[in-house]
Amino acid sequence: MKKRTLAAVASGAVLALALSACGGGDTTTEPTGGAAPAASASAGGATGFNAGLENVVNPSDKKGGVLKMAVTDDWDSVDPGDTYYGMSWNLLRIYARPLVTYNPAPGAKGRELVPDLAESLGVASDGSKTWTYKLRAGLKYEDGTAITSKDVKYAVLRQLDKTTYVNGPTYFNDWLDLPKDFESVYKTPDVNTDQAIETPDDQTIIFHLNKAYAGFDNFAALPATVPIPQAKDTGIKYRDHVLASGPYKFDKVEPGKQYTLIRNDQWDQATDPIRKALPDSYEISLGVQGDDLDNRIISGDLHVDIAGSGVQPAAIATVQQDPELNARADNPIAARTWYISILSDNPPLDNIECRKAVILAADRVGLQTAMGGPLAGDIATSLLPPGIGGWKKIDTYPTGSGDEAQAKAALTACGQPNGFETTMTFRSDRPREQAMAESMQQALAKVGIKLTLKGFPTSEYFTAYAGKPAYTKANGIGLATNGWGADWNDGFGFLSQIIDSRTIREAGNYNLSIKDPAVDALVDQAFAELDTAKRDAIWGQADAKVMEGAYVLPAVYQKGLLLRGKGVTNQFITGAFDMYDYLALGVE
Repeated sequence: MKKRTLAAVASGAVLALALSACGGGDTTTEPTGGAAPAASASAGGATGFNAGLENVVNPSDKKGGVLKMAVTDDWDSVDPGDTYYGMSWNLLRIYARPLVTYNPAPGAKGRELVPDLAESLGVASDGSKTWTYKLRAGLKYEDGTAITSKDVKYAVLRQLDKTTYVNGPTYFNDWLDLPKDFESVYKTPDVNTDQAIETPDDQTIIFHLNKAYAGFDNFAALPATVPIPQAKDTGIKYRDHVLASGPYKFDKVEPGKQYTLIRNDQWDQATDPIRKALPDSYEISLGVQGDDLDNRIISGDLHVDIAGSGVQPAAIATVQQDPELNARADNPIAARTWYISILSDNPPLDNIECRKAVILAADRVGLQTAMGGPLAGDIATSLLPPGIGGWKKIDTYPTGSGDEAQAKAALTACGQPNGFETTMTFRSDRPREQAMAESMQQALAKVGIKLTLKGFPTSEYFTAYAGKPAYTKANGIGLATNGWGADWNDGFGFLSQIIDSRTIREAGNYNLSIKDPAVDALVDQAFAELDTAKRDAIWGQADAKVMEGAYVLPAVYQKGLLLRGKGVTNQFITGAFDMYDYLALGVE
């Protein structure tokens, strides 16, 4: 997920994208500044460095108080049908309820799918091409009206319109058995879509797929299944007042400035076994400068950095060296990769040798340093991160401080012996991405490649700039900082939205550079393979094919040095997003 990730927070995904993420592997990391205090359990829960990776820190059922959150910029949207940052997918669970969601529990248990609006996980039939869910009784929106299966159907169909809702994945577009004459709920509202989604009564919803997928509950957990009543849909303006189905509702919406949420008095705890709804309200500040945000969490003025990607590089040494801060820190490994897309639309990067020259000239250690050093992650060698099935170490290119001789040879091979000029984009509100771009500028200059750097806000980065082909072509964009976290923890959930050329649309793209028929063929082969081990291996082959084509420069397999807020209860890292689980938090 741009996830999320929020990744990218991307991770929001989640610095952020895209999207939602699942971690893997050993998550116990010792700070390089000295021995970490060991996590310990007490009557008040686990304490110390990395205590939140597998335990609940400061557990409490106390209700009340204001949870104060902040982020360096706004994200794409609070509309569940138009968002693809992991931080957004994590946060929206306080005001919106999908059919299925993630278990609010630390570590790997947080990746477990549990029913939310639905009474149970999906019931499969027709060889996993048909999936049935029953809604719980007594569900209501904030205005007191009943939530029905027809609202879920409308929400899913609504977000298929990728010209209106440019953000978010295309899973339902690609897998639902939609009638050929259906375009969108706005353009073709009278087309019967029962062959794709049936609602025989107000409690039942039945999904029909065009091909079998045994993991459909992963789709049911997407924000796309958050119900929206057709009568209250205002199109792109719906983000100004999302009708709450969860325990909190929006009280104030000021995009770019702040969001405040208060209790939804129509939410019934009896219908919701996973949410405790502890705070009385949430105050979310937008556009807070990164270092200031860190300092305010250190001091206790703020509780949570929504981005969930860790403190800025300037604060890492401080956290390492201060025992009190170190004891409030967690350093999770995320199923997320930070990388640089190499766009082949503009010459000379349409030549593979010129793309190779970029990768060979790059200072990979410098990119890691820009992200915050080893505590921010290991140097990446591919898109697919460790911990996801199919991963294997790919040594296609050197991972040190650049190889000028090989880079110059590649430039000669592509007919640019003296180098060339191109433009690189980054998210301007993210100091780490700017540092990555500056590292690239300095490293590539050594072989004659001149980079012009352009920064854009997170909220529009994928919709109006780096993810909009018309813009990148017209403005000669050759490189773009990028990042991705898994929508769920397998090759499909990580790779499909960022390597399949058929997901590319007019705007809101996360695949910025990979348009290779051989890669698309491997994606199709993986979809058709029923054996898990064989399927994982195919995703690994697709990952290798991407590197072979020099379509991306992998930078870092993400880790983040996250800081627990003062006075926050029930803090733990969820394996669903590899950040603190916002659904569970309270305040003392």
